Amino acid sequence: MKSLFFLLFALFLAAGSAFAQDAGPDGLIKSVTDDVLTIVRQDKDIQGGNTKKAIDLVDAKVLPHFNFERMTALAMGRDWKKALPEQQKRLTEEFKTLLVRTYSNALTSYKNQTVVYKPTKMQPGETDVVVKTEIVQPGAKPVQLDYAVVKQDDGWKVYDVIVAGVSLVTNYRDTFNQEVRANGINGLILMLTNRNKQLEAGKK
Repeated sequence: MKSLFFLLFALFLAAGSAFAQDAGPDGLIKSVTDDVLTIVRQDKDIQGGNTKKAIDLVDAKVLPHFNFERMTALAMGRDWKKALPEQQKRLTEEFKTLLVRTYSNALTSYKNQTVVYKPTKMQPGETDVVVKTEIVQPGAKPVQLDYAVVKQDDGWKVYDVIVAGVSLVTNYRDTFNQEVRANGINGLILMLTNRNKQLEAGKK
């Protein structure tokens, strides 16, 4: 399940260029997912394990279209309010880097998955919705994949990805909370910084 979790998140991350600012949340998800599946199917470098190319793709095209501050706040839970504004900024940057570096190599694990889009239940004027999809895998059971999205001034932003009922961002909460209890907010910043340095070194 972990490898699938990483792959599905990475597939969505890599297609940031397909986002349409005027699209509804379900249209956004469909456009992005269809685009990235096309890219990955045609990109022999990514299929061959070129993690750097996957990272560059994510860095260049996706970052403006995710609400990483909200993702970080969700991952930290009540500890988020304990952090000073500058600490919140550092935490957001480090968590964003961690997600991109951790999941970018999952793009090389694509094995002909297809996506079924489910109708989105949305009330007029609603600004926070969940878009539901299902991932069909050859020789395996379908997996429920949901996207939590919020409407902002500059369009819809993804702030969580839920795989088979498991939230990507809250999956980090126990680890983050334990680190804050042991070493404070700065200790969590240091832990994330060191982890990102390890990931960077491992990809060189």
